[in-house]
Amino acid sequence: MPVGLLALALGGFGIGLTEFVIAGLLTPVANDLGVSVPTAGYLVSGYALAVVFGALALPPLLAKWAPKRALLLLMVLFVVGNAISALAPGYAALLAGRVVAALAQGAFFGIGSVLASALVAKEKQAGAISIMFGGLTLANVLGVPMGTFVGQQWGWRATFATIAVVGVVSFAGIAALVPDARAESSERSLRAELAVFSRAQVWYSLGMTVLVFGGMFGAFMYIEPLLTRVTGFDDGAVPWLLVLFGGNVLGGRLADAALRRTLTTWTLALGIVLVVFALVPGNKVAAAALLLAMGFFGFGTVPGLQMRVMRYADEAPTLASSANIAAFNVGNFLGVWIGGLAIAAGHGFGSPLWVGAGFAFAGLGVLLFADARSSARSTAAAAVAC
Repeated sequence: MPVGLLALALGGFGIGLTEFVIAGLLTPVANDLGVSVPTAGYLVSGYALAVVFGALALPPLLAKWAPKRALLLLMVLFVVGNAISALAPGYAALLAGRVVAALAQGAFFGIGSVLASALVAKEKQAGAISIMFGGLTLANVLGVPMGTFVGQQWGWRATFATIAVVGVVSFAGIAALVPDARAESSERSLRAELAVFSRAQVWYSLGMTVLVFGGMFGAFMYIEPLLTRVTGFDDGAVPWLLVLFGGNVLGGRLADAALRRTLTTWTLALGIVLVVFALVPGNKVAAAALLLAMGFFGFGTVPGLQMRVMRYADEAPTLASSANIAAFNVGNFLGVWIGGLAIAAGHGFGSPLWVGAGFAFAGLGVLLFADARSSARSTAAAAVAC
């Protein structure tokens, strides 16, 4: 395995930690800043919207830059954002810090996905992308529980200060281990990148990402109050329960072998898991097992969703890849927003699970429709060729 993949995963770990650690700190942040839990949830949705903006706006601006140099600049932005969050005196400042950090995320994973796939043979590209996105899994399996523990012991500001340090280490790893690459002509590159958005399958892929990821994170971002207020776990148990959330690398290996079947099976499984969780939220054993399954199947779709949009974007994947990161966060925003509305309407902390299940099954519907259209076109093309 190219050592550069590990460096990209390290960057993904730091960025993933910033995005997801707030899920274990919603209640402490809300209590400390004097806001409600749904209002604290806007720290998630605001972050997601900033990722969308950054994913679409920054790649064209960085088109003239060598990819490695662009990644290093993005990591600087990430560190600055987390430093602002750590020093934030109130809710508005914390939201501003998260927005600054979020701007780096979409472009980082978009450019990083292209670099990761270029480091290996074509038949191993989804696996390479899954290793890079494995930083997100590691952020959930180890980083989020540790960050939650730090926040419970020394305050949530200490968590963001720690993440800023992780960002500095990530910067050093990328600088030392990721090989440099030549930037393309910006005019030719941008024209080719924009042209892929005329392809329907690219848009289907982006729609799948919005719905599937919205389903998973619309449920997960309210998991801390669900586990403590409904399931009945103590606050101290939450970091250890969050260790169960993961599953990304295996999804990448399966996607290399059978992309369509993997996405279909795992999206269906995610929807079923969320429905079952919504039916038995008060059972501690079931909640722990279902949290494990939710992360396993949900994160297992990530490399496949990223690989699908890159395959249909084909020769110009950078902006489409970044747009898919934006789509992840559009889904994140919508899922968290609608889940928060469900809670605010009095439907309880288990209601985001139903919201998530609806998103996941809608994503499965888009996937089946898109695959049927693709198969029909292939059949028609073969008939014409004959």
